[in-house]
Amino acid sequence: MTVSELIHTDQTRTDFSFEVLPPLKGNGTAALFRTIDTLKEFGPKYINITTHRSEYVYTERPDGSFDRQRIRRRPGTVAVASAIRQKYDIKVVPHVVCSGATQEDIEYMLLDLQFLGLHDVLLLRGDKAPDEKVFTPVPGGYSHTTELIEQVNEFNAGHFADGSPIRQPGVPFSYGVACYPEKHEEAPNLEFDLQILLRKQQMGASYAITQLFFDNRKYFSFVERARTLGITIPIIPGIKPLAKLSQFSVVPKTFHVDLPEALSREAEKCHTDAEMQQLGVEWGIAQCRELIAAGVPSIHFYTVSAVESIRQIAEAIY
Repeated sequence: MTVSELIHTDQTRTDFSFEVLPPLKGNGTAALFRTIDTLKEFGPKYINITTHRSEYVYTERPDGSFDRQRIRRRPGTVAVASAIRQKYDIKVVPHVVCSGATQEDIEYMLLDLQFLGLHDVLLLRGDKAPDEKVFTPVPGGYSHTTELIEQVNEFNAGHFADGSPIRQPGVPFSYGVACYPEKHEEAPNLEFDLQILLRKQQMGASYAITQLFFDNRKYFSFVERARTLGITIPIIPGIKPLAKLSQFSVVPKTFHVDLPEALSREAEKCHTDAEMQQLGVEWGIAQCRELIAAGVPSIHFYTVSAVESIRQIAEAIY
C-alpha cells in the first residue's frame, strides 16, 4: 500500500509518522536505530529519510592557503531506507531532492529504489547550499519541485530523462510533496504558494506534509484556503517541539515560522534547556490534541534534537 492509501485505511485513529536523518559520514546506524526503537511502539505508518546535498568544506594547507573540497556529510539515504525496511518492516519514504542533484543523479536514485522495491518517495526542492544566497541548481539539475515531478512522471511512464525507453518499467512511484502554512520563504504571497501546491496535486502528488508550525490556526486556515482552491489531497501537519533554549530564536529564523504569543511568553520564562523541553512537550501535546480533535488524518514529527520530547507527546496522545 502507498502512503496515501495507508492514511485512509483507519479513519478511527490519527496516524503517527516521523522523519529521521541518515547518520553523519563515518558514523554507524546505532543512534538512528535507537531513535526508531524509542518511537516504534506508537505504530508509525511510515518513516521519512532525508537526503542531503554535498557542500564545500575548506581545509587549511601548511602554507596558509585553503583547499576547497565538496563532500556529503550525510550520505546513504537509499541504503538507510533499505536497512530500516528490513530491520523493522515499516514503510519508508526517502526524500528525493533537486538540491545538489543532476537529472542523472535523480534517475540513478529512482533506479536503486526500484531495485529495492521501495516505491514511495517525498519530492522536494531541498535547501540551498550554505554558501549560497539564493537557491542555485547544479548544472543539469532543477530549480523547482515541479520539474522533479515531471521527471518522476516520465520515469513512471517508462521513459528515462533523455527520452529513451525503459525496457522493463517497474512499479510506478507514489509521491508526496511539501507545503507551507506560513508560505514558502521565497513565495511572494500565500495565494501564489497555494497555486503551486494545486499544480503539484494536478501533476500527481497524492499527499502533502507541512513545514513545522506552532500555531494551529495557521494550519487550519491554510487547509481551508487549499480546499476552497480545489486541493483535495491529505495535508498532513508537521510538528517539531521546542527542546532547547537556543531554538527560541533559531527555529523561527531557520524555518521562517512565527511562535504564537502565548508560546513565546512562556518560552521567555525558561532558563534551562530542561525547562524549554518541558514547555515544548506541553505545547506539543495541546497542539496535537487540537489537531486530532479536528480530524487530521495523520501527524508527522520531525525528530532532530527532539526524540524524547516526541516520545512523551506520543505517549500522551496515542
